[in-house]
Amino acid sequence: MTSTYVRVQEKGQVTIPTEIRKRMKLKKGDLVVFVETESGVVIKPAEVIVAGALQEIGAALEEKGLSLDDMIERGRELRDQLIEEKYRISNPGK
Repeated sequence: MTSTYVRVQEKGQVTIPTEIRKRMKLKKGDLVVFVETESGVVIKPAEVIVAGALQEIGAALEEKGLSLDDMIERGRELRDQLIEEKYRISNPGK
């Protein structure tokens, strides 16, 4: 792990150094999250946070004996049911 110093600009802006952006595969428009810790601030790509949240959801589903595929299929069934009830269209997803 290396340390790189950057200057805080007007409005609190900082530039993430090129070598770090490349290693993290960050590009213009990507979302990052700032996580405050006891020793400072950690900047993470938002996709890392999303991936972690999905893993937690998967673990919670597994504890209940469900899988993500089960939840997706149930969502499709509910969607089809709602479309049929509202628009009188039978088997919209099939």
